[in-house]
Amino acid sequence: MERTTLAAGSLSAALAVLTSSQVTVPRGADVVVVTTAAAFTGATRAAVEVAEAFGELEARVEGVMVLDRASSAEPYFAQRIADADVAVLTDGSALHARAVWRDTPVGAAIDGASLVVAIGSVATVLGNVMIDPRGGAPTVGLGYRSGVVLGFAAPPAQLARTRDLLGADETFVVVESDGAVLGVGAAWRVVRPGVVVTRGAVVVEL
Repeated sequence: MERTTLAAGSLSAALAVLTSSQVTVPRGADVVVVTTAAAFTGATRAAVEVAEAFGELEARVEGVMVLDRASSAEPYFAQRIADADVAVLTDGSALHARAVWRDTPVGAAIDGASLVVAIGSVATVLGNVMIDPRGGAPTVGLGYRSGVVLGFAAPPAQLARTRDLLGADETFVVVESDGAVLGVGAAWRVVRPGVVVTRGAVVVEL
């Protein structure tokens, strides 16, 4: 079965999609919250926010505190992610998430998860190319998902720089706070307004 990825600009945008007919999440689903990106901003708070939001789905939610390289090698955490119905990646530091997950059991579990929900800027680490939040330059991502370069809201000048550096060969998907895109394998589509798709400076459709 092809892996499904929901990249949403906010938790509320993700929940709106997950409670629609666009993605099937069964009642009582096993949801694991991977809090790596929120390590510096409040991992526990991020896990609690997801648990409260997923209450609408009557989901069973567990937060896994994968906050550093050592915990990313923990077999229990990797197995929980691999076994879950949904793996939620919290917003925060995309660069920290990339450093922690690269070439680790937890990273491999995220790569293989059947449904990944990436909230905010953490989504950019999933592709072959990620966008460095410090200035908008393309850099190397984790390669877990293909088909597009996922980005996030940024000042217009920074986005223009990113598009120029990416050129017309890459499909750049900017997901704003109310937007969301859904990927099944390498095929992506917009599932909530608030998404801008470009190739170079030209606005295109997914």
